[in-house]
Amino acid sequence: MDILLAVLRIAVLVYIGMILVLAGCQRRMIYYPTRTTEADAIALAATDGLEPWRDADDTIIGWRPASALADADVMLLFHGNAGFAAHRGYFAHGFARDFVVYIMEYPGYGTRPGRPGEEAFYAAATEALERLAEAYPDRRLFLGGESLGSGVAAYLAGTYPDRVAGIFMSTPFDSLVAVARHHYPIFPVRWFMRDRYPSARHLENYGGPLALLMAGEDRVVPAKFGQRLAEAYDGPTRVWLQEDRDHNTLDYHPGSDWWREVAEFLRKTR
Repeated sequence: MDILLAVLRIAVLVYIGMILVLAGCQRRMIYYPTRTTEADAIALAATDGLEPWRDADDTIIGWRPASALADADVMLLFHGNAGFAAHRGYFAHGFARDFVVYIMEYPGYGTRPGRPGEEAFYAAATEALERLAEAYPDRRLFLGGESLGSGVAAYLAGTYPDRVAGIFMSTPFDSLVAVARHHYPIFPVRWFMRDRYPSARHLENYGGPLALLMAGEDRVVPAKFGQRLAEAYDGPTRVWLQEDRDHNTLDYHPGSDWWREVAEFLRKTR
C-alpha cells in the first residue's frame, strides 16, 4: 500500500508539473512568428506582387497588392499563427477579381515590433480596420481570417458589426480553447489558457454573411470545429469543404472556382 501511495504521489506531482509547463509555455505553443528585416520582407513581398502597408509612423503594419482594381471592395485579412503576413500573398491573388486584400501583420511578426498575444492582435486589428475605413469611405469592408486569424476576424465583426459587410474564414474554430482541449484532453486547459479567441461568442453580435473553408483531413484544426462555428451562427452561412486536404494543403490556386463563389456569396448576401 505504501508503494502504491508513493507511486500515486509521484504521478500527481508529474501531472501538476506538466500542467505548470503547459501554462507557462502556452504562448510559445500558440504563436510561431518568423522575424525578418524590412529589406528582406519587402524583397520577398515584391516577388508576390505585394507592397508595404505602413502606418503614420512609417512602420510596416501589413501588405497590399501593388496593383488592384480601382473600384473593388476591400478585404482586411488576418493570417495564421506561423510565418508572417508576406507569406500569404495567395489570398490577394485568389480574391484579386473582387477585393483589394490588405494582409495585416501581427505584433511580433515579420518586421513589426511588439509581442504576440490575443489583446495585442485585437488592438492592431482595430487600428487596421479604422485606417481602412478612413482610406476607403465609399467602399464596403470585408474581413478574412486564416486559422488563428479567424479568431481575430470574429472579434472585429462582433465588436464593429456595422462596419463589416461579410467574413471569409479558412480552417476556423468556435474557440481556441476547444481546439486545445482536443489536442490535450487530459489537461484542464480551459482553466489556464490566457488567449482564448471565442469566435462563436463574438459572432453573436454580428449578422452578416459568413463563408467558411475547411479541410476534411485537417489534424491541426479539425473541420468539426468549423462546423460547430457554422452551427452556432444565426446569420447566413455557407461552407466549402475540401475533403482530401489538410490544414497546410488547401487548394489556394488563384484559378480555383471557390474564390469567386466565396466572393459572390459575401457580396450578394447582405
